[in-house]
Order: sequence, then structure tokens, then C-alpha cells
Amino acid sequence: MAEPSQIALPLAVHARGGAQRIVVGDANAAVIEALQVPERWPFHVAVLTGPPQSGKSLLARWAQGLHGADRLAVIDGAEAMDETALFHRWNAVQQGGSEEGKALLLIANADAADGHGWRITLPDLASRIGGSLQLEIGPPDDAMAADLILAHAEARGLSLPDGAADYLVPRTERSHAAIAALVAAIDRISLERQTPATMSVWRAALEALHGPEQQRLF
Repeated sequence: MAEPSQIALPLAVHARGGAQRIVVGDANAAVIEALQVPERWPFHVAVLTGPPQSGKSLLARWAQGLHGADRLAVIDGAEAMDETALFHRWNAVQQGGSEEGKALLLIANADAADGHGWRITLPDLASRIGGSLQLEIGPPDDAMAADLILAHAEARGLSLPDGAADYLVPRTERSHAAIAALVAAIDRISLERQTPATMSVWRAALEALHGPEQQRLF
């Protein structure tokens, strides 16, 4: 398995210092590859889904920055948009591009992969969305989870000693949201105790999120 890599994003983050970056791993590598070539998307439309806090919006902003807003339009939270309006946006792309962009990326915050996510009631829209490119971010593997821990820490200006990720990954849930919550807890406890984020802080954060260590086997 290839080692994860990063894409630096010139975006501000509402945390203590640092710049956001996208961690690339098996969970999102295919998505990133597809976002680089919107001219190859069926009907010039793609639908991006994934778990909470998996970087959907960050990836969309990165892609739009890569191509320019005149070439790629993004609708974040497409599942909440009026279906008739969304249907017209889809058709506008087919007619040579909407005012916002020649290709269209729809971010659906519902998890469409479980079959109970984005329910489209307008039949014409459902068929068109179904024929568009489907992109899905998956859960992180161990290598990506380790790099996500470091990336969240960097964005918060939190210094983690060597070995932190190796200790934390086997002891926390493999999900983007859980990893973000773990680093936030480490940061909070470190600040409350006014002490560096060493193993005693890691353990306290893990216990706060997952309970006693003997019950925490992932």
C-alpha cells in the first residue's frame, strides 16, 4: 500500500495557527484523481459523498481552485437544494455550461452509499444524478488515520511527540470524525492541564471518548 501524501491548501482554519491540508490515502485517492479531470466526467457532473468530516468541502474548494470557478461550479449540500432548481442547473451544464462553471460538482452530505441517504423525489433529476459520476470518500485505513492525527494536530498548532500516532491509531475508531474529535480532546486536555500533549494526555483523551482502555480495542 502506498504511503499517504498531502495536498497543501491555502485556506484559513478556525484553530490555533496552521494551514489546512488534505491527507491523501486509499480512502480518497480515486476521488482526488477524478477531481483533476472534470472534462472526463459523464455529462460533466460529479456527485461527491462521504462520511462526516472526511474533507468533502475541502476537496471541492481545492478542485475549484485548481480549475477556476469559471470551469467548475460547486454546490455544497446539494441534497438540501430545491430539486427543480438543481434539475435546471444540471441541464444548463449540458447546454454548454452554467453561469458558474462548465462542469458541476455536487456535494451530498447525506451518506448515499448506505441506500438511505440522498432521496430524490423528482424522477427526471434522479435519473440524471444517477448517470453522473459518483465519487465517494471511504473510511481511513491505519496509515491514513495516523497522518490525519498529525494533520489535525498541525492545524491546531498542537505538538505531538514521536510515536503519538502509533500509540493512538490502534486505540481509536477508524473514522474521520472520531480522529478529529480525538485530536480536539487531546488539545483541550493539554490546555486545561497546561502541560505538553504526552502519553498521560493521550490516555485521558482516549478515556474521555472511548471509556477505559481494556474496553477500547479497535
